[in-house]
Amino acid sequence: MLAIEKADVCLLMIDAKEGVTDQDTKIAGEAHEAGKGIIIVVNKWDDIEKDDHTIEIFKKDIYNKLAYLTYAPIIFISAKTGQRVNKLFEMINEVNKQNSMRVQTGVLNQVIDEAIAIVQPPTDKGKRLKILYVTQASTKPPTFVIFVNNKEIFHFSYERYLVNHIRKEFGMMGTPIRVIVREKGEKYED
Repeated sequence: MLAIEKADVCLLMIDAKEGVTDQDTKIAGEAHEAGKGIIIVVNKWDDIEKDDHTIEIFKKDIYNKLAYLTYAPIIFISAKTGQRVNKLFEMINEVNKQNSMRVQTGVLNQVIDEAIAIVQPPTDKGKRLKILYVTQASTKPPTFVIFVNNKEIFHFSYERYLVNHIRKEFGMMGTPIRVIVREKGEKYED
C-alpha cells in the first residue's frame, strides 16, 4: 500500500503462466482507487506457446477479470530475455504524462458540447439534464467537475459516455478519470 501511495505509475505485474490472480485483482483495485497511472505488465511471455491470436486472447482475459482497468495498456515482456523491457520505460513516461494532463476549460467544453450533440443527455419525468459547463479540478488523476441543472438526472451510464468521449479526444492512456457532478451554485471542494 505504501508503494502504491508513493508511486506516480504502478506496474501491475502478471505472471503469464498464472494469469490474473486474486492478489493481482486486489492490488489493481488499490492502485485504481488511489488514482495512479497503471500499466499491466505480463511477464514470462517467452515461456508461453503462441500463435496469431495469443496476445488478443490474453488481453481479453485480463480485461474481463479487471474490467475497471480497460484504460490501462498491456505490455508483454520477458524479464529473463529483456524482451520489450526498453518499451516499458517509454510507456511509464507516457502514462505519467497522461496522468498529469491538464485540459483547458474552453477546449474541454467544446469536446463535451460535441458529445452532447451526438448523444442527448437523459431525461426524467419530462425534465432534461442540462450540462452547464465542465472544468478540470486537478490532475493525478485527471478530475473533472461537471456542473448540471439537476444532478439527480445525471445517470452513471451518461457519465461513462462522457468519460469515454474525453478519452477519445485526449487519450489519457493508463490513467483513471474522476468525475464530480455539481449543481449550479454548489461549490467544489476536493
